Amino acid sequence: MRAILLAVMMCLVTHSVCAKVDKVLVDRVVVDKVVVEKSKATLYLLDGDKIIREYSVALGGNPVGHKEQEGDERTPEGEYILDYKKSDSAFYRSIHISYPNADDQNRAKGLAVSPGGLIMIHGQKNGFAWLSPVMQWFNWTDGCIALSNSEMEELWSLVEVGTVIEILP
Repeated sequence: MRAILLAVMMCLVTHSVCAKVDKVLVDRVVVDKVVVEKSKATLYLLDGDKIIREYSVALGGNPVGHKEQEGDERTPEGEYILDYKKSDSAFYRSIHISYPNADDQNRAKGLAVSPGGLIMIHGQKNGFAWLSPVMQWFNWTDGCIALSNSEMEELWSLVEVGTVIEILP
């Protein structure tokens, strides 16, 4: 019985210490750029050239190629700014990507179409977090970049408004 009690206490102490260490590490992290590689369905948080976090993501339902118009279900490609955070979104938290930029608007104008907008990094649809282990295997968004809610929580705490995001093919 003493051995079991000792084992339980060790687990609790170890978990508590590890949680505090992880919190300290998160507090010291500086994210100066977010990079998404669409072909790898991966989002990276960078401090200079150093990758400090890596997440698997779900993209738009038609992920190959640059977003050209509203409704094409593509995730844009290029360099943008994460320009505001929205805690009351239809999805678990969201961070807005500054799409469309001037080039995107000019391209859409030349095609006589709307470029679309409201491209975000977000968690799961509210009320459906339990589906995350399945949903993250599919490109299910309308062009946004989706994470699990726990990953979105971490991203939310690490990334400041004004951070550059580069979305690669």
